[in-house]
Amino acid sequence: MKTWNCIIVDDEDVDRLMVVAFAKKFPQLNIIGTYKSAEDAIDILNKTSIDILFLDIDMPGFSGVELRKKAMEVPVCIFITGHAEYAVESFELETLDFIVKPLRFERFERAMQRIEQFLEIKEKATLFELSFGENAIFIKEGSEKSKINLFDILYLEALKDYTLLVTPQKKHCVWSNIGSLLKQDPFQSFTRIHRSFAIQKQFVKKIYAQEIMLSNNALLPVGRSYKESLKLLL
Repeated sequence: MKTWNCIIVDDEDVDRLMVVAFAKKFPQLNIIGTYKSAEDAIDILNKTSIDILFLDIDMPGFSGVELRKKAMEVPVCIFITGHAEYAVESFELETLDFIVKPLRFERFERAMQRIEQFLEIKEKATLFELSFGENAIFIKEGSEKSKINLFDILYLEALKDYTLLVTPQKKHCVWSNIGSLLKQDPFQSFTRIHRSFAIQKQFVKKIYAQEIMLSNNALLPVGRSYKESLKLLL
């Protein structure tokens, strides 16, 4: 059976022990540690590969939301909290599920079903969806593989855990966030101009203060923190 490493962080002893008790009912969960504060959990995140975070939000010191921001590389985050008002903010941090206390086993079980489905799809996509060749990538779309020349990709667009590869003919979707994709050698020719967009220099038609026009007349925004990237396009 495939197992996933998880940690549980909650400053309330009773709530933390309840999550532990429920998690132990699922043999696919390998509990690496339980912690009373987000600060206590930081060390293990730097030492061990973690697949799942079970986090309270309102804790002394820094919150579960702040911990998630420091651990965005962890694929799954489940918030378990008594504060429903944090729901919107939490889902901006790639949260898979948000559970309002008091925690019930039936609700935890539903969260586990989502986790299993998400991680199984993610693993399959990682193994089979995207592969590289010389100056090209191959994307599994249904039962067929599509070959895309890297030099034909106008831009990349982030869609949470997915990235769109936009060519003049079609938009292709791969299961990989844009940050991870840009670390791959075949994508070193791309320049990130926004949290959600990366482009290739040869397709730049015009550069404006807050936008870039590409050869297909598409207008893409330039993020404030990416202004320096414009120098690479000149």
